[in-house]
Amino acid sequence: MVVLGAGPAGLLLGNLLLAAGIDCVILERASRSHIENRARAGFLAPTTARILERHGLADGLHRHGSRHGTCEFRTGEGRFRLDYGALGQGERHYVYPQQNLVTDLLGHYLDRGGRVHFDTEALSVHDADGTRPSVSAREPDGRPSRWSARYVAGCDGRHGAARRSLPPGAVRHHHDHGVTWLGLLAEAPPSLDAVGYALHERGFAGHMARTPEVTRYYLQWRRGTPADAWSEQRIWDELDVRMYAPDHGPLHRGPFAERGLFDLTCEVIEPLRHGSLFLAGDAASLLAPAAAKGANLAVLEADILAEALTGALTRGDASGLDAYSDRCLAHIWRAQEFTGWMTRLLHAAPDADADAGSFFQAGLRRSRIASLRTSRIHQDWFAENYVGV
Repeated sequence: MVVLGAGPAGLLLGNLLLAAGIDCVILERASRSHIENRARAGFLAPTTARILERHGLADGLHRHGSRHGTCEFRTGEGRFRLDYGALGQGERHYVYPQQNLVTDLLGHYLDRGGRVHFDTEALSVHDADGTRPSVSAREPDGRPSRWSARYVAGCDGRHGAARRSLPPGAVRHHHDHGVTWLGLLAEAPPSLDAVGYALHERGFAGHMARTPEVTRYYLQWRRGTPADAWSEQRIWDELDVRMYAPDHGPLHRGPFAERGLFDLTCEVIEPLRHGSLFLAGDAASLLAPAAAKGANLAVLEADILAEALTGALTRGDASGLDAYSDRCLAHIWRAQEFTGWMTRLLHAAPDADADAGSFFQAGLRRSRIASLRTSRIHQDWFAENYVGV
């Protein structure tokens, strides 16, 4: 088995295949240091935690992760909190940075004797319609190489070799929400004990704790503006305004260790199986980060794919592989629907000029927030979808 990509999907898949006695190799275009230090999302759903626990891979999560079950919405009309951990199914997130999860999974994989080739760029998948596909790659010293196996798992993201190698029959669904975020990693303690969503006429602002010393912030940002266009002082002042700090308390300030721009776009590939090539993680779908579903879908898809591959390779039962695409797409489209709902809830119209359409959308946002504040049925629906995949 050849696995492309050493992110959550690829590393979980590698661990589960080795545990089932199936040989595999992982090809990763980045360095080990890069994947272990790349700051990414930090919300892990209960389903993700249960998958890790079931396979004995949750030790780091339980040692260093924290449980989280409250979010706070702030608007010009005030603020309110939802204890979503006590609503719906009564489940909570874990807050655990994705780079820590990647480090944990890589450690388990190597301890099991797994092979991973870093700084090795997969270029293309060949003969996926046959029984012996292969992957052409470029080694760290620039030499070409070729890897063949019974199956190939494309867990190498939206720009990886798996996506580039899809046949003409693959369908790529793309949607742009028209919103851009400036993502900020602040070396400052959290300013509130909940996830914070602030809806302001000047644009969305978000607060997400990562560790006791580090906080993730987001600002709705004019598309096309460079990430370094504003000084730290100006960014903190804008966060104060949009988070309604004069009304609800000051933000803890600190230097920004990282800035990055995120266009809120979505993609889905159909189907997720093309002969002997299977897609998982960001190679299968891309979600806007408003609902923090990406890493959780990646883990779920890897678990489903590992079970299917184990059935095919150890018992000769290919039914799981035949059903893989449909099973995963059902979860993906549900996650896309809720992510779209969250995106519409949080953001003012991206147009610079106010018009009748933007005023209409603002009215819908106020109505959604009012319903979320007052309707127990709406709150239960939110909680179930917020923590689920």
